[in-house]
Amino acid sequence: MRILFNFFIFYLITNAVLFADTKKDNVSTDVSSAVVFMYHRFGDNRYPSTNVTLEQFEKHLQYIEDNGFRVWPLSKIVRYILEKKQLPNKTVALTIDDAYITTYTNAYPLLKARKFPFTVFVNTHAIDVESENYMSWEQMREMALNGAEFANHSLTHAYMLPKKNEAKESWKKRFKSEVIDAQKRLHVELGSSTNKNPKLFSYPFGEYNQEMKEVLKELNYIGVAQMSGAVDFHSDLEALPRFAMAEVFAHMRGFALKINTLPLPVESVIPTESLITLENPPILKLKLKRPMKNLTCFIGSGEKIDMRWISKTELEIQAKTPLKERRGRYTCTAPAKDGRWFWYSHMWIIE
Repeated sequence: MRILFNFFIFYLITNAVLFADTKKDNVSTDVSSAVVFMYHRFGDNRYPSTNVTLEQFEKHLQYIEDNGFRVWPLSKIVRYILEKKQLPNKTVALTIDDAYITTYTNAYPLLKARKFPFTVFVNTHAIDVESENYMSWEQMREMALNGAEFANHSLTHAYMLPKKNEAKESWKKRFKSEVIDAQKRLHVELGSSTNKNPKLFSYPFGEYNQEMKEVLKELNYIGVAQMSGAVDFHSDLEALPRFAMAEVFAHMRGFALKINTLPLPVESVIPTESLITLENPPILKLKLKRPMKNLTCFIGSGEKIDMRWISKTELEIQAKTPLKERRGRYTCTAPAKDGRWFWYSHMWIIE
């Protein structure tokens, strides 16, 4: 239910953005950026909060094809960011978390037919125990020959934040083992070059804190998260944003809006920590690289957030009431001159 709620509220945010005032647009210069989408299940209506219908997915792929988008593996986009190489306009990555069986039976044939590359994040224990709900290693080896790349989604897909009364060193050892052991299994089954240049890790449930980001950096991983927004040279490499797709908001109007988004020009964010331990609702401080017209921020329900401008480029954002769901977001958007949108989202987790 919590996951369904989080997906539903982003549907509301999308509609709020679509009907915002666009009379005073911001100039959108040639921004070197890309958009990353996240999927889970395909054509499995038992799980609407993590599923897209096959009709929706086919329309997404057709839109990409018809509108001249370049589909790249996520690893290639990240390499360009690391090397400060210009990303071509209209670059998009299609990522899939969990390696459910419908990735192979339903999504893979459609992607293969269009020769679109894609990135699958694998929690390896589910594959090793041969769960009927997940793909097999053999199926993954076949997919690797036809555009698929595979990356790290932990060993067991457990909640990775420290447990109550868990000692810091014990937690750190547990988290490292989840990452390292999953990588070993990927190498054994799919080859030693798998998930290597660069090493990618998708946080289970999209949950992370500052300490987890530091561990990933220590292990030389790029962290991939679940809050929305485009990626560019200035993105947090331990928490790259992705637009999540699920039935309730995978409609074409929302998809077309998101695939054309630009990264909001954020210079700094306070706090970098996503975990709420004391003050709720939390205060988010943003410093922009330049003034932005018609900037509006929302909480997950689509309700506008109070903003206090400190200067032309600095503002404080705070919801009117405490956040109640375990995972929440502040999302800020501003119109661009060409009908596109600048977009930034910040993850909050209630401990």
